[in-house]
Amino acid sequence: MNDTTSQPADTTSPDKSTSQTPSWLAAFKVYLEPASWRMLCLGFSAGLPLLLVLGTLSFRLREAGIDRSTIGFLSWVGLAYGFKWVWSPLVDRLPLPLLTRWLGRRRSWLLFAQALVVGGLVGMALLDPQLALEPVVWCALLVAFGSATQDIALDAFRIESADAQHQAALAATYQTGYRLAMIWAGAGVLWIAARVATGADADTAYQHAAWQAAYLVMAASMSLGVLTVLLSPEPAQQPMAPARNTREWLQSALVAPFADFIGRYRWQAAIILGLIAIYRISDVVMGIMANPFYVDMGYTKDEVAAVTKVFGVIMTLLGAFIGGVLSMRLGVMRILMLGAVLSALTNLLFAWLATRGHDLTALVWVISADNLASGIASAAFIAYLSSLTNVNYSATQYALFSSMMLLAPKWLAGFSGVYVDAHGYADFFTHTAWLGAPVLLLVWLASRVLPVHAKVLPA
Repeated sequence: MNDTTSQPADTTSPDKSTSQTPSWLAAFKVYLEPASWRMLCLGFSAGLPLLLVLGTLSFRLREAGIDRSTIGFLSWVGLAYGFKWVWSPLVDRLPLPLLTRWLGRRRSWLLFAQALVVGGLVGMALLDPQLALEPVVWCALLVAFGSATQDIALDAFRIESADAQHQAALAATYQTGYRLAMIWAGAGVLWIAARVATGADADTAYQHAAWQAAYLVMAASMSLGVLTVLLSPEPAQQPMAPARNTREWLQSALVAPFADFIGRYRWQAAIILGLIAIYRISDVVMGIMANPFYVDMGYTKDEVAAVTKVFGVIMTLLGAFIGGVLSMRLGVMRILMLGAVLSALTNLLFAWLATRGHDLTALVWVISADNLASGIASAAFIAYLSSLTNVNYSATQYALFSSMMLLAPKWLAGFSGVYVDAHGYADFFTHTAWLGAPVLLLVWLASRVLPVHAKVLPA
């Protein structure tokens, strides 16, 4: 893998580096290179806010007595990630006063976004949802907006840091940092809240002071990403001709990235975008009700922290590394299909778990299978999205892809609480598994219609 100072790959012609399959040793050694370590730390910074405005927040709100339907609708905070393509051209092209001159285009936006995340997390810590839910939601929106902006800049940073052949490895290390952050933002925040809480029912009763301490620690944890941004070199970028007027700037920033994608893939773009839009739908829709499910099944904070937020994330990390290595050896499309099959099937295990009541052993096995499948699917999917991106428009195009990945699933997930109230958890989990069926057809079609110049690793 090239370091971040290397020249970016040309995505408009066949990538010569993919003509030879690397040895197993070489495939593993890429994880020791500097770009991989930087992506590990930045992945941590990217993964930390997500659970704090979605999964962990839903646990906190359910414990505070907020009903499931409201929690489901509040998951629409996550739609900020689905609409990030709207402002991605600004992140891709617009310099920030002072910061860009000091840090460069990618790092300046990363630092700005991280500041928004920290401010929003502090607000979520200080506000009590039992007293006033709306201010908490506004702070969560600020965190989501800052996190989505960070994702835009970070995806461009990652794509510009290595050639096409090594994107799966960077995706795996990114996922590792991301999942480690999810352990901390999931298990860590529950563990801190459980330790700070007092009284006989401290592990199950809502106490604002406990959650306040936990969220303040999470805000301080963003410092790892801040330091990484300050110490990392700015990746080499394609030179951009200066715009002579506003119309020319809008053309290059807003129109050109989308026109480039349609021009390269033509009618095949519809199949590709359809696959992107629904690939993770079964996981995303199911995930909104996962934490309310744990609360309603009687699992304590410590149990949820240990099993779902630590052990489960470790299994996701294992899946991410397996997915990254297999993608380099066997091709992204084959592993994309494998991930789609496994992600749908493992949702059926949650339907079975819903019939077991408070069964900690069963929870361990279900979480193990589900998170292993999720890691494999995520590593392959990130590599696939990266392969579709032209480095000249990396931030805008990748933001479009990753936004589409979440838009439909997040919107549908908003009704998950209403569905659970009407039909129960077992029926809900079963139907989320069936949502994955169309994905298999689209993966099969996409593997056969991609043009020869697409930068997808050979299958």
